Amino acid sequence: MSNTPRILAFAGSLREHSYNKRVVRTAMRGAKNAGAEVNYIDLRDFPMPIYNGDDHAKNGIDPNASRLQKLLSEYDGLLIACPEYNGSLSGALKNTIDWTSRQSDEYKMGEVFNGKVAAIMTASPGGFGGVRCLGHLRTVLSILGINVLPSEIAVGKVHEMYDGDALEMTNEKMKESLEKLGASLAGMLKKTHGELKVVGAE
Repeated sequence: MSNTPRILAFAGSLREHSYNKRVVRTAMRGAKNAGAEVNYIDLRDFPMPIYNGDDHAKNGIDPNASRLQKLLSEYDGLLIACPEYNGSLSGALKNTIDWTSRQSDEYKMGEVFNGKVAAIMTASPGGFGGVRCLGHLRTVLSILGINVLPSEIAVGKVHEMYDGDALEMTNEKMKESLEKLGASLAGMLKKTHGELKVVGAE
């Protein structure tokens, strides 16, 4: 197994030009510069029906959930940006977690999450930056056995920090904070990498 920590980054939004997709990419840069291998996925590439235990029992794990389980099992850490919907995390992210935490032929309940380290962030045009969703997200991830870094970022009035649909943030101070969060995750993973459990590794 490589000594380079591996981080999977994604946003809990399905919108094409989501601000949360953009801020997580900024955090990715900090993690990469700190020596981690970082890859980004879009949840739109893993569409899943609303989780229904009866359907799961009858038909087994959803194929896209199975694909994502395998991918998650290959990483040590997670960079997650989640929009706030009605004071909580997005339905798309919660449904993705519900599916991928289920038992399948390959993995036990919660196995692909247990022991990972995560950094979380959110962005919103509102003044509070979506901060209310982070407590809920932290609770969900912690229940799955994920160690969530104490530091988190809520980017308020995020629409003022981008020129239209540009990917690059214009606010240098916030950009630095996001990159620092990504670097902190990479640093924590480097310290604990030998103790982390990567599913299927010997």
